[in-house]
Amino acid sequence: MTASTAATDTRTRLLDTALKLFSEHGVEATSLQMIADELGVTKAAVYYYFKTKDEIAEAVAAPTLLELEQIIEGARTKRTRGAQIDHVLHGFVELIMRQRLLLGLYNSDPGMQRVVTRTFQAPRGEDLRTRMRAVLAGDNPGLDEAITVHVVFTGIAMAGGAPEYAGVDDETLRRNLLEVGRRLLGRPKRR
Repeated sequence: MTASTAATDTRTRLLDTALKLFSEHGVEATSLQMIADELGVTKAAVYYYFKTKDEIAEAVAAPTLLELEQIIEGARTKRTRGAQIDHVLHGFVELIMRQRLLLGLYNSDPGMQRVVTRTFQAPRGEDLRTRMRAVLAGDNPGLDEAITVHVVFTGIAMAGGAPEYAGVDDETLRRNLLEVGRRLLGRPKRR
């Protein structure tokens, strides 16, 4: 194993451990020392990778936000609004299915909400929410269309990470999230 591979493995383990501890204790109640202890390393080893807990929380959320950005950009390549909506809805539900633990944390933890909200703000001037709304409802949606998009995707994210659905198997939850999303967005039923 090279030094680079070992560093990547340690960083990955650190982020996995942080997500686990954040979900158990919350971002604010999880200390860098707790993360180090759980990993079996020194606090200095944690500081080698991240200087603050917020940096760790941002790194935990970053891959999911990057994937969401890729889903939105992929939808922009589709020719019709219906194809764009279907692409985003399917991609978003699949993302949620893979990130149920992170979504549950985002839904319940003010520390993670703060970090994700800050990370959502794109330096290009158009944040992810605005870009998603534009793909799904057009560049100048009416209030009803904008609210529908907001309700659908906030609701799907909240339901996907809700503790009361933690015991629902992935396929059942996936099917229900897609059906509700399609219905609310006015998409025809899939056969």
